[in-house]
Amino acid sequence: MLDGVSLDQLRTFITAADEGSFSAAARKLNRVQSAVSGWVGSLEQQIGVTLFDRSARFPVLTEQGVLLLADARTIVAGVDTLKARARLMAGGTEAELSVVVDVFFPTADITRAAKAFAQRFPLTPLRLFVEGLGAGYQPVLDGRCSIGILAALPLAFPSLAGERLTEVPLVAVAAPDHPLAQAGGRLPRHALAKHVQLVLTDRSSLMAGKDYGVSSPTTWRLADLSTKHAFLRDGVGWGSMPLHMVQADVRAGTLVILDTEDMPRTGFPLAISAVHRAAAPPGPAGRWFVDCLRQGLAAPPA
Repeated sequence: MLDGVSLDQLRTFITAADEGSFSAAARKLNRVQSAVSGWVGSLEQQIGVTLFDRSARFPVLTEQGVLLLADARTIVAGVDTLKARARLMAGGTEAELSVVVDVFFPTADITRAAKAFAQRFPLTPLRLFVEGLGAGYQPVLDGRCSIGILAALPLAFPSLAGERLTEVPLVAVAAPDHPLAQAGGRLPRHALAKHVQLVLTDRSSLMAGKDYGVSSPTTWRLADLSTKHAFLRDGVGWGSMPLHMVQADVRAGTLVILDTEDMPRTGFPLAISAVHRAAAPPGPAGRWFVDCLRQGLAAPPA
């Protein structure tokens, strides 16, 4: 008999509990009181549990009724969410939005856009992945992510379309006690080549056999930017970092910006674009997310 429980019965049960009486629930539901009593009674018969103690003037939830009320709310809320999400999808909104973000892109900007997205599209799950170099492009090429917020690479992707969002300055840095930091003046390439360069590893095969921004024959390759940051601070080597990630270190003196032939102290502008497969442009949620990012990047800092 449990399979025969209806949403009308559950909604009536919830309303009766919330309103405190069958008569008040009837007014709320625009039904006669006998109908409300009948729905609740039939629900009790089907599940084999007494939900209300009717011995007093007003019905009072039993202990079992209190527990089952929470389950009823969960079921009804789940069905309401299903119906609302289905209406959105029928109108063209994505079932979910999967975005891969370049490790060089400022986290604060993504956080701001994600928070706004949750308010604008509360029923559309947002899946965010953080990758670097070719590993950021791979999930867009494979169709696992519908949008990529990615840095430019010295590669052509004919199947992708994109729109430029901003630039992130890259600067070469080292610990203050590193020989390059103590050398002073503009550093030629041959000076950089004498020291270990810390390089971000591409976790895809797209950049296989290609080095991007490498000036030293001696490289240590690291899988994530936070580890590279820690190694730089500890003087293990030198390397490039997004300016926004090392500004606090530069102010505190724990890192020094190097003036090199390839990357002056002002930084190398790394272009960031929103990319997607040309054959699969973003839907309403994806388009809104990209526009929200652009507007936030264009706004002056608070």
